Amino acid sequence: MLDINALLDNLESSLNTVIIERKLNHPLMIGLRTGGVWVAEQLHQRLHIGEPLGLLDISFYRDDFSQIGVHPNVKPSCVPPNIEGRDIILVDDVFYTGRTVRAALNEIFDYGRPNQVILAVLVERNGKQIPITPDCAGERITLASNQRVKLTGPDPLKIHIINTASHD
Repeated sequence: MLDINALLDNLESSLNTVIIERKLNHPLMIGLRTGGVWVAEQLHQRLHIGEPLGLLDISFYRDDFSQIGVHPNVKPSCVPPNIEGRDIILVDDVFYTGRTVRAALNEIFDYGRPNQVILAVLVERNGKQIPITPDCAGERITLASNQRVKLTGPDPLKIHIINTASHD
């Protein structure tokens, strides 16, 4: 099991640096359902962001939507209407292939054209398939093909590396 508090501390520190370097002014934070929202809630509180936290469910924007169909737990996205020209901090729990973030960017741009989007993830792992990279991460790890990262929560928030069955 990874230390969730250390990961959040690292991510907060890295994100603070990015906020200063890129001169983010009144950023809007958006968490990706479900684990990204849990991480975003923690960061939102730690960074004292005044505007309400945005929530994004990218189910209908996934590139495998036609293969998996509608998931019964799809929840509505809740993003403020004033996204045009805003600085956005997009938060997810685990960055793996990049496909989830690509879908999130597509949905965000349906709401308007932000000034910039900063990607913050709790864990970045190997396996990238799309040329997207997080701006900041709590930790970058390398896992075997039969391992994955699992976040459980929200209370208590915990993160584990689990072994999956091999398909060889």
